[in-house]
Amino acid sequence: MVLTGSAAVATGAFLGTSEAQAQAQSRPEAKSKPTVVLVHGAFADASGWNDVSARLVRENYPVIAPANPLRGVASDSAYLASILATLSGPIVLAAHSYGGIVVTNAAVGNPNVKALVYVAAFAPDQGESLLELQTKFPGSRLNEAALDFRPYGDGLVDGYIKKEVFHDVFAGDVPRAATDLMQAGQRPADARTLGEPSGAPAWMTIPSYYLIARNDQVLPAAAQRFMAQRAGARVREVGASHVAMISQPTVTADLIKRATR
Repeated sequence: MVLTGSAAVATGAFLGTSEAQAQAQSRPEAKSKPTVVLVHGAFADASGWNDVSARLVRENYPVIAPANPLRGVASDSAYLASILATLSGPIVLAAHSYGGIVVTNAAVGNPNVKALVYVAAFAPDQGESLLELQTKFPGSRLNEAALDFRPYGDGLVDGYIKKEVFHDVFAGDVPRAATDLMQAGQRPADARTLGEPSGAPAWMTIPSYYLIARNDQVLPAAAQRFMAQRAGARVREVGASHVAMISQPTVTADLIKRATR
C-alpha cells in the first residue's frame, strides 16, 4: 500500500523520518517502470494477454491492454495512437499478429515509445500489406477456406476463423476446451485489412524485439524471421503456435521485460 498526503506525513511522524524514508526507498514503485501496452490481433481480444499481464503486474509494471477495433489499418493505428498520447513517461509496445501492423504505424512520431515487441506479429515496411507478408513464404493455413465471411454493412465484410479449423490453425498448443471458447468469442477483422498498405515503419527508429513462434500455422516462421531480421530486432524463438503469448506467457513476459530495460 502506498500512503500519500496527510497519511504519509502521519506515518513518517509515527515511524520516525529515517525509517519512513528507508521503507520508501525499498518499496518497488510502478512509476519507475515504463508502461507496457499490449495490443491484440484479429480473431482475438485483449484477454489473450491475461497471463502475460499477470506476470508483469506482479512485478509492478503499469499495464494497459486496449481493445483493437479491427476495422482497418489506418483507423486502428490512429485509435491506438490516440491512446498512447494519453500516457506519460516511457512506453513499451507489445503486439500480437495483426496488432503488429497497428503498432508499427501508431508508434511513429511518439517520443515516449522506447521499444516495440512483436509476438508472432506483422512488422511491415512501408507499402506492404498483411496478405503480402502472410503469403511471402509457404506454410500459412489461414486462407479463404478457413474463414467464414459475414457482411455487416454496405460492401463491408468481417472474417471469422471457422470452428472446425480454429484449434489446429490458430492455437494448436492450447487445450481444445480453451480454444472452443476462444473461437466462440473471437472478434472478427474487417476483410479490408488484408490488403491495406502500411505506412512508414516505427521500427526504423525504435528498437525492436521479436518472439518467433516456430510452429505458427498463420504467419509462417520464415516470414517472422524475415521481418525480424529486416527490422534489426533482438530475436528469441519458441516452439509455439500462433498464440505464443497464451501458450508461452513466461517467455513472452520475459522478452517484454527485457525490452523495458
